Amino acid sequence: MLAAEESRGANATSLKSEVSIQLPVAEQSKINREIADTYHRYHIDAIETEDRQKIPRRFNVKVGKFGLAKLLAKEFFKYFGHWDVVFSRPCTYGVFSGPVGGFSPRPDLCVGCLRCEIQHPEFVKVSPNPELAKLGDSYLTSKHIARINEESKKGSVPVRGQGYRGKFGGPGFDQMFTDMSEIVRPSRDGIHGRELIGTSVDLGYKPMYLSFHKNGSLLNSPKMMTIQVPFVFDAPPSSVDQIVSRIYAQAAEDIDTLAFLPNETVTALGLSSAHVVPMIPPNEIGSIESHGNGTRMVEMTTWSPEAWAVVKDHPLLVSVRLPFIGDWKSRLIEMVNSGVSIIRLVADHHGLSDQGEFVMDLFQEAHFTLVKNGNRDEVTLMGSGGIAGADHLPKAIITGMDAVGLDHPLLIAMQAHLSGDLRARDVADVLLPKKLDTDWGVQRILNLSCSWRDQLLEILGAMGIREVRRLRGEIGRAMWCGHLEEEAFGDIDGFIGGGH
Repeated sequence: MLAAEESRGANATSLKSEVSIQLPVAEQSKINREIADTYHRYHIDAIETEDRQKIPRRFNVKVGKFGLAKLLAKEFFKYFGHWDVVFSRPCTYGVFSGPVGGFSPRPDLCVGCLRCEIQHPEFVKVSPNPELAKLGDSYLTSKHIARINEESKKGSVPVRGQGYRGKFGGPGFDQMFTDMSEIVRPSRDGIHGRELIGTSVDLGYKPMYLSFHKNGSLLNSPKMMTIQVPFVFDAPPSSVDQIVSRIYAQAAEDIDTLAFLPNETVTALGLSSAHVVPMIPPNEIGSIESHGNGTRMVEMTTWSPEAWAVVKDHPLLVSVRLPFIGDWKSRLIEMVNSGVSIIRLVADHHGLSDQGEFVMDLFQEAHFTLVKNGNRDEVTLMGSGGIAGADHLPKAIITGMDAVGLDHPLLIAMQAHLSGDLRARDVADVLLPKKLDTDWGVQRILNLSCSWRDQLLEILGAMGIREVRRLRGEIGRAMWCGHLEEEAFGDIDGFIGGGH
């Protein structure tokens, strides 16, 4: 399904060796073309995948039948003979294109452009659907859910074409604006692909310098792996059906990323693979040896110096989970000084620590703590919690993460209805579609991944950045709404900051 990342392969090498300046131009051009045809870029195939569990429509459309009848009668006599005008359907999106037109509108097609209401306010009313507004909560809003559903259905970048639709700033990730002022033309094309923009990231130990033995052998070899996108899949809630874990594992393999799953789930379902990371409690870390089938990495669910000593020198990569609880920075330094090279920083689903701090601030604290410690490049930081939209991905990387973890968006991609406490981990009530099957679920996640990657490419292209690794910690490419408002309006009496 996916083309491999940029490579030429053995066939290209053999063809290249045959190229000679003595060949006729036409023949040499043909060989060069064959070499070029072996050059592939990483790609995710998005295939439109229909909904299985319908979400509420975005808008309700009410048309006064008496007012519409008066309008049609007036137009019948005014444009008599011009039947193309009389029988026209004014809505571009087909809301009034049913057999009886506006007498039975199709609100599922409405995008809220309001043309009909503006032209005929006396009998047409378009309003937000209150049923949609009930989905999600104050953080994972109904707008996020509707957008994720569209991305998972089509795999494309959602573009409304309706211009400015509200305030610029807001809480959470909406506080950050990405800076597009330094455009470098060669990489400006983004998803159009004239120039490669890399989205692969490295996980693991990368020494700051190489040390050699007297005999010339390397003493501190890098110990790392590469995934093709800067996001991984967090474990689903323990209450969901086992098919979800299978879907995550298969989607991670197709995308060439990682799915983090509980150790018992991996063992029970036989999901061990190069793209599945078993999550093992410290007291069970000895079971690291039980995973084969190409397993490259495991995760220790909590920090334990004793358990780490057991696996520190193991051939497999080992990540350690670090929640934003208590004095997490001291534990971070302790872990790094002990040789942990992959750390997964975890907030709740609203992106908050136990002290109520948001992940944009927390990620920066973690990043700059390691910068100050002089070993940031030796450590991979992955952040989980609060990622609810495609724009949150580059913003999390800008604040210092190498990669992020996706959780609730993956369930929403499969049209799960979430209810109850959506902030705390592993407690939300999840209602999956009745007809959920592996192929459909995998394709929905592939579509979401394709859409989010394309939106990341657009931001990287607009910034003139050729690979996502260079975006990490680029705070200079970001602006904070609160800072800008304070600078612009701080001296005005009555100004209240906060970026809202």
